[in-house]
Amino acid sequence: MSRAQAIAQVAAYFDDGRFMQTLKRRVAIRSESQEPDSRPHLYTYLQQEITPYLQGLGFSTEVVENPLPGGTPFLIAERTEPQAAFTVLTYGHGDVVRGYDKQWREGLFPWEIVVEGDRWYGRGIADNKAQHTINFAALEEVMKVRGGRLGYNVKLILEMGEETGSPGLDAVCRQHAERLKADVFIASDGPRVNAPTPTMFLGSRGGCNFDLKVNSREGGHHSGNWGGLLRNPGVRLANAIACLVDGRGRIRVPSLLPDSLPQSVRDALADVTVGGGATDPEVDAEWGEPGLTPAERVFGWNTLEVLAFKTGNPEAPVNAIPGHASAHCQIRFVVGSDDRNFIANIRAHLDAHGYHDVEVTLSGVQFSATRLDPDDEWVRWGLASMQETSGKKPTLLPNLGGSLPNDVFSETLGLPTLWVPHSYPACSQHAPNEHILASVSRESLQVMAGLFWDLAEQGSQVLARRATA
Repeated sequence: MSRAQAIAQVAAYFDDGRFMQTLKRRVAIRSESQEPDSRPHLYTYLQQEITPYLQGLGFSTEVVENPLPGGTPFLIAERTEPQAAFTVLTYGHGDVVRGYDKQWREGLFPWEIVVEGDRWYGRGIADNKAQHTINFAALEEVMKVRGGRLGYNVKLILEMGEETGSPGLDAVCRQHAERLKADVFIASDGPRVNAPTPTMFLGSRGGCNFDLKVNSREGGHHSGNWGGLLRNPGVRLANAIACLVDGRGRIRVPSLLPDSLPQSVRDALADVTVGGGATDPEVDAEWGEPGLTPAERVFGWNTLEVLAFKTGNPEAPVNAIPGHASAHCQIRFVVGSDDRNFIANIRAHLDAHGYHDVEVTLSGVQFSATRLDPDDEWVRWGLASMQETSGKKPTLLPNLGGSLPNDVFSETLGLPTLWVPHSYPACSQHAPNEHILASVSRESLQVMAGLFWDLAEQGSQVLARRATA
């Protein structure tokens, strides 16, 4: 019984095709949570695919209905051992974004894995089916080598609505808080900082989407007859946006910014390089907050983005001053931001600059910003384990640049959260031609086996050190 044996066995699981066969079944299930007609497939994924597998590993399982009307289901699973020293909670999501079947390039199909060299294509393969499949398989192989005993309990919540904003996740976790009680949270989603580098992140930036609208009048009016006489809503809105964020991407509203960039976050990001991959866009050196590195700008600071802007008829413009203009915008924000008052602060800033005619409304679900302290004992332990397995120095990101429902685990359940992603930035997540890299998946299986093994050997000591810190 050894750590090396567990890592070798999980590599064999990949090499002999078992990982591929499991993933093929899971990708084939059209679990598109954004499509109402796909609801039966969401239950199929939980009840026919994941439940029997976990029960075979000794988990008790229950499909839990969403307390929100029309909400998607959850799976809660528990594997307990007598006299277990502690408990780990893990998570994943089995739903995917729309397949966009006709938009995939020739020879690729969203619901069938197609292999081209190191790339394995399929909808949801990167987000999130391969990721939780890797974690389940690594845990299984560690259990086999350890004779079925880990020395700790494992709990899981798997949701089927992450791609629609995780509706009901917080409510379910509150309702089953005692059942989901744990000492540490370890899960996988999102991309590594780059394909070759094992990565850990400790939370996520929050996301606040909002709409700006100018409704000046009904209908358009001929620009030759009325130009210079009628207020142009497109011009008004463009200038209102420029009042919020300047021509180099710097936020001009102090109340939309974080308090500071903590030194622990700056230290963690000191060696992090963003981009540089063959298919990555080139980073604009002069864009965003001055004085910050690219890594600090995307992982340690706030951004305001215009995601869509419309006035008039862009597809077929005519000589008319439009009556309306609208923009869909987004703030990505870190811990230390006054996110509860974003909309009110935007309203106040626009009013102070004379843009009373610009409406501001919150749009969609807002995610909170979360971040475990980079100096936490669990972080040191996890990074050391990943380095021992991979032989590489892992990258630590204080938080993901995107947004995840991490606040449910860090705030509602009160857990230290470690995320170990198994995808990479250019995976075409949410787009046609989504894929994973086989080489990253194989290494990730080994990294997770090492983590689950070290959790058995060292988890109690980590807990003890945290208690006295």
